[in-house]
Amino acid sequence: MTILVAYDGSADSRGAIEFAAKHLAAQPTLVVTVWEPLLVQLRKYPLAAGAIDPGTEDEAHAQAEQHAREGAELAMAAGLSEVSYRAVADNESIWKTIVDVADEVDASLIVTGSRGLAGVRSVLLGSVSNHVLHHANRPTLIVPPVKATSR
Repeated sequence: MTILVAYDGSADSRGAIEFAAKHLAAQPTLVVTVWEPLLVQLRKYPLAAGAIDPGTEDEAHAQAEQHAREGAELAMAAGLSEVSYRAVADNESIWKTIVDVADEVDASLIVTGSRGLAGVRSVLLGSVSNHVLHHANRPTLIVPPVKATSR
């Protein structure tokens, strides 16, 4: 079975990789970064069409590939083995793309970080991890943000 780790380059997704490496038995691991193609952005934000530069499409894909590779390197450095990575274009929503890739590879577990949003911010911004949790038909581990400790 494969562990799927959603990685977007954020500190929270780094924490998810570190947690998975520390607490899960070594299994093949797939690090996935989801990116939004220009057409998806235009469909989601039609009023912003004039502000979206078509030349950024290749740049966005390259950045997603870089994030996915970085996540795989972090996973290997943290102790996970048989790590591969993919940058996947989002055709509908980021959470659905994560769930679809997990289904495609028959992941035994989905691991994702949480931005820790609560209340109104969570409702307004949505939550990828919350949607993955409620729509994936497989175990899902949501790793909360690391709290800074004061000394």
